[in-house]
Amino acid sequence: MAAARTAEARSSGTWSSALSTGEFAALRAVGFDPVGQVMGSAVYHVGRSGRYWGYHDCQFRSGLFGTGSGAPVALSGRGAPSAGLVTVLDEARRSALGRMTAECSALGGDGVVAARLTVAPFVAQSNCFEFQVIGTAVRAAGTVRAPWPFTCHLDGQGFAKLVTAGWVPVELLYGMSIGVRHDDYRTRMQRTSWRNTEVGGWSELVHDVRADARAALAAQGGRRGGDGVVLSAGSFRVWKESCIRSNNNDQEDHVAEATLVGTSVARFTVREEPPRALTVMPLGPRGRGRTTRRTGTDIR
Repeated sequence: MAAARTAEARSSGTWSSALSTGEFAALRAVGFDPVGQVMGSAVYHVGRSGRYWGYHDCQFRSGLFGTGSGAPVALSGRGAPSAGLVTVLDEARRSALGRMTAECSALGGDGVVAARLTVAPFVAQSNCFEFQVIGTAVRAAGTVRAPWPFTCHLDGQGFAKLVTAGWVPVELLYGMSIGVRHDDYRTRMQRTSWRNTEVGGWSELVHDVRADARAALAAQGGRRGGDGVVLSAGSFRVWKESCIRSNNNDQEDHVAEATLVGTSVARFTVREEPPRALTVMPLGPRGRGRTTRRTGTDIR
């Protein structure tokens, strides 16, 4: 289907896009032309191998007895069971992006701008979800081609501003982290206290998960030579689950999930303009002493 769509677009001699007039003009101003709208999607099934070995395991041994304090945060970035879920989500992102960039290359494009990444449950089947990314492929006016197409969330104006400032987009990123923390004895006492007090365990949970998502995004950004990441969107949610280690002893865990979407960018060097000649103008009659004025200074 994708091959037929791109072949039809190339043979028609016309291109389609979701660009506004301002975006189109901004792209042309920095030497890029749209070549067509491109997309990629991937539907993945998320499996589980039993309740005990599920992704939301707090890994707190004392949770079996409902006692003890100092529960750790079982973090995906530290190898917790939730790392398997984060890994499959990253695979789905890369599959969808790979299919979109393949369409971009088939149209002769150098990259994709205004790419929109969505993740949603697949309605036809439980435990399945769909990654979809759609954007506009563009081609540079020059003869130098990039080794692989770039992908970015920036719209036409944002892309033009980035290029004008000496930066280029590299890759659309999706960083994610999942953390699970058991509601240990101290946490239960803090959340039911009559006094105003911090629930330290929950503060630790939200801090660690957000930091882990940022680290995941930064690690992805450096894989293809990115120097930094420009964020597009982020989400954060927290919910509670029955502790799978408590043996149905009415113990609870809290789960936090953070996602960040952004684009890695890299600096490029442009040819410097040669220094301009210094203009010297004689201000007096010939044969007499000369007074000169130099541009940029005030010498008389």
